[in-house]
Amino acid sequence: MSLPPLASGPDGPHALRPLLGTVLDALEDGARARGGPLPAGGPEAVAARLRDAVGDVLPAKGAPDAVRTVVRALAEGAADPADPLCAAHLHCPPLAVAAAADLAASALNPSLDSWDQAPAASALEALVTRALAQEAGAADSLVTTGGTESNQLALLLAREILGRVRLVCGAGAHHSLRRATWLLGLPEPVVVPAPDGILHAKALDAALTGLSGPLLVAATAGTTDAGLIDPLPEIADVCAAHGARLHIDAAYGGGLLFSDLHRTRLAGLERADTLTLDLHKLGWQPVAAGLLAVRDPGDLHTLRHRADYLNAADDTDAGLPDLLGRSLRTTRRPDILKIAVTLKSLGRSGLGTLVDHVCAHAQEFAGLVRAHPAFELYAPPTISTVLFRPAAAPDDTVAAVRRTLLHDGRAVLGRARLGGRLWLKATLLNPHTRPGDLAALLNLVEGSTPR
Repeated sequence: MSLPPLASGPDGPHALRPLLGTVLDALEDGARARGGPLPAGGPEAVAARLRDAVGDVLPAKGAPDAVRTVVRALAEGAADPADPLCAAHLHCPPLAVAAAADLAASALNPSLDSWDQAPAASALEALVTRALAQEAGAADSLVTTGGTESNQLALLLAREILGRVRLVCGAGAHHSLRRATWLLGLPEPVVVPAPDGILHAKALDAALTGLSGPLLVAATAGTTDAGLIDPLPEIADVCAAHGARLHIDAAYGGGLLFSDLHRTRLAGLERADTLTLDLHKLGWQPVAAGLLAVRDPGDLHTLRHRADYLNAADDTDAGLPDLLGRSLRTTRRPDILKIAVTLKSLGRSGLGTLVDHVCAHAQEFAGLVRAHPAFELYAPPTISTVLFRPAAAPDDTVAAVRRTLLHDGRAVLGRARLGGRLWLKATLLNPHTRPGDLAALLNLVEGSTPR
């Protein structure tokens, strides 16, 4: 038996080229078989079709058509974020240029835990992370797997710098922040009521007034439920008055920085001590593409770690970069490559155009909802999320409509509870969406609502 070819090395491109055609054909066939934004039939039916297609996962002898078979099965059973009727989550359709760059990352397979495994990738990461940090008014940033890891790192840095810090956040803050307090052995967070989904400065000031000890305030620029942005300048003022450290979770809203039209909504972002960004949301990157930015690069010193086989002291003294302090992970793939290629290919104006498109789509969809007597709109959209519901329908009906559309594979909508009521959530991240797609989405919901 001949040995299978490798993806890298002088012969790597030759070995990959025919496989790319196979993968692309399988993706096309699977999407055609799916025929919509989501496979029909619900979890049991999807799992059964996948089992039938894949068969024995570890056969005695390998199957030469495994790439086609498994990729096609996965594509047939996928939720397609590029379908305009797939609009539930902060799950973007990745740009083709970013996916192509991700192939190169997989083929070259650098590991960013030591310079001798990733000479150019480590230099590229240093360039891009600093540029993105400066875009947000910070000094440096680290690559993470997304908003959750960035938020956890922010709390870790605060704990190491300040001691047993107490988290204070609004009720609409991302769940990962509260989970991180448990993970890091910190006190239960102080959750400030936010009946309209926003952490208001006056309520924050009242909460901080009754607290002592080191404090970390977490504000949000783009809530998961409704895409709301806290009043960042006012919150920063309150933090300064109370001597509290400020973290801003801009995993969703940070992409507004690319838009000349919308970036002013992020005024105050530069006053954060730490800042979560996530480009697999409003950055159109394949997962994962998160960052944690810091205003003071000295804050990152707490992550320094020594492992002689990766960053021996004499090697770093001789000039080899020390990468272990750039993450809590050891092995790390070069997620920075797809980000760098995207930034270079589209530039600020190109990314800003994409941001402007999805924000405009949200306004258009909100207008359709507002004009339709059978629906109720929660509020005008802040970014690209629209909350709506069938008028006068009980919460059970709203939930059932969503599940019906999922089961039938016709549309993918999210859900959010705000103001004591359940809402359908449309998160519009596809810049290619057309007005007719938005009308079709609303018509599907209307047709699935019992009368």
